[in-house]
Amino acid sequence: MLRATISLMTSITLFFLISCGDKADKANKDVNSTKGAPPSTEQGVQVKEIDSLPVTKEEEEFVLTEENAIDFFFEYAKTLKEDKVKLTTTMGSFTIQLYDNVPYHKANFIYLAKKGYFENTMFHRVVKDFIIQGGNSDNRETGKKRGQIGRYLLPPDTRKGHKHHRGTISMPSSERDNPHKLASPYEFFIVVTKPGSYHLDGNYTPFGRVIEGMDIVDKINQVEVDEGDWPMQNVYILRAEVL
Repeated sequence: MLRATISLMTSITLFFLISCGDKADKANKDVNSTKGAPPSTEQGVQVKEIDSLPVTKEEEEFVLTEENAIDFFFEYAKTLKEDKVKLTTTMGSFTIQLYDNVPYHKANFIYLAKKGYFENTMFHRVVKDFIIQGGNSDNRETGKKRGQIGRYLLPPDTRKGHKHHRGTISMPSSERDNPHKLASPYEFFIVVTKPGSYHLDGNYTPFGRVIEGMDIVDKINQVEVDEGDWPMQNVYILRAEVL
């Protein structure tokens, strides 16, 4: 009787151990075969803590404003060693040398060139024997770039002795209510008048001059335009390289 009882208990114990082993093997098999298997309990707590944190960008995108632009360009100008920008257009290339003593406008032009702003903008205003004006376009890409860079104006800097000689690059005033002639930072014009357009002196800020490729500037100035001085065939700026 005792031997039979021991035998029965042994059978039950073996069945129990085998059953538990099968369940454990099945559980391990299920976990390993599941895509994105859940972590251990300790890892699970860590995941929950991380998931509960707000999602933030690693670095906030810097945007220029009328409040921070002057301070930014004051510091940015100190870092610049370059003073030339080569503009490649659909009609050829020309190179501009920027004046060192007009630091805000110089820094602004180089900053925009390095940001790739001028690419795919146009010479959107051409006045025969007077100027070509660039830095704008009628596409959405340009508006998007402006929004990402920021909304700001630059103060005029007209007392540095620079005049609007032929080949001078200068910055137009903003179209906003603007009694102080604050400059629109995204656009520029180049004088083609011989020997210059000196009636502009004192109202606009010359910040550089064309030192190579003035024949391309003249060529752009001769394109056919509509009644609003917009070229009948778009003249694009393909690339702005800081030299």
